[in-house]
Amino acid sequence: MEIVGFIFGIFGLMAYLELSSMKNRIAKLEEQLTRVKGTSYSDDHDALKRAARSCIGKPVTLDLKEDMGDVDIMMYGNSKHGCNTILEVGDEWLLVQIDSPKGTKKKLLRIRSLERITMNNTQ
Repeated sequence: MEIVGFIFGIFGLMAYLELSSMKNRIAKLEEQLTRVKGTSYSDDHDALKRAARSCIGKPVTLDLKEDMGDVDIMMYGNSKHGCNTILEVGDEWLLVQIDSPKGTKKKLLRIRSLERITMNNTQ
């Protein structure tokens, strides 16, 4: 019975290693597609850039892709006690200021790590 568990463990490890290398290959392919004009990845990248530029200096909620999470943004910046503010936008990067009860931080984020940018209602 221990041999069967060992064999399943080996197959599980092999599947994990194959899956992790596939994630890296998919990320590289998506990065290459963002550079090719006319693809949906390029259009999404450009739309996120335009949205980020229109939100400079305003409080926003940043939704990040599944594998690109950031603790400060998710726990503090997107909470009701904190705030994310886009300071600068480049071709590939965003400079974001994260205000929280603990203090203020500035972080660089890749545009390709963003899923969505939503402006907060300031009332």
